[in-house]
Amino acid sequence: MDLLPILMVVLVFQVLVIQQPIPDVFNLIIGTLFVALGLALFMLGLEQSLFPIGEAMAHAFARKGSLFWLLAFAFCLGFGTTIAEPSLIAVADEAANIASAGKVIAATLAAKQQYAFGLRISVALSVGFAILVGVLRILRGWPLHYLIVSGYVAVMIMTPFAPPEIVGIAYDSGGVTTSTITVPLVTALGVGLATAIKGRNPLIDGFGLIAFASLTPMIFVMAYGMLI
Repeated sequence: MDLLPILMVVLVFQVLVIQQPIPDVFNLIIGTLFVALGLALFMLGLEQSLFPIGEAMAHAFARKGSLFWLLAFAFCLGFGTTIAEPSLIAVADEAANIASAGKVIAATLAAKQQYAFGLRISVALSVGFAILVGVLRILRGWPLHYLIVSGYVAVMIMTPFAPPEIVGIAYDSGGVTTSTITVPLVTALGVGLATAIKGRNPLIDGFGLIAFASLTPMIFVMAYGMLI
């Protein structure tokens, strides 16, 4: 049912708009079955592994009562999950190739690898910082919209001063950061922490970390562009 709208869009435009036969129907069917199987296994993995471990660790840190270790864990979780994001790796590599073709950086493998790695580190640091501040927000009860509005004001101020070549990459970095690996663990951390702390509402305080994690990469990557 989740995949049906995608298939309908492809079929309708292929047959009615482009008016051409669907190429390689057999592989299309096999590929669709693989995607359905992959999504099913992914959701099963989230329910059995990532969500429970995130919530369990949030409860454990809340019981431990150590602010330093909780914030350190929040930063490391944000940093580690972002570094491992396949979508971020793909975007960073593509950005390095385009920057090399546009003569923004040297057309060497080492230069492209350094550029892509710098982007990934910048984004990972930004998400680690975002999760750290987000956890602190849950602990202190700060209103979420204050952080979000302040962050977007900073983005608007920085955009005219950042190199034009980096602005689009910075904006895209905010989107690709919160993907397959980061979202389940960060969501589980926020909800688990809000559940474990007395006086916090999981629905009100537990969510919002993802939005903040999508915002900070824009700031950090534009700053990275200014520095290099």
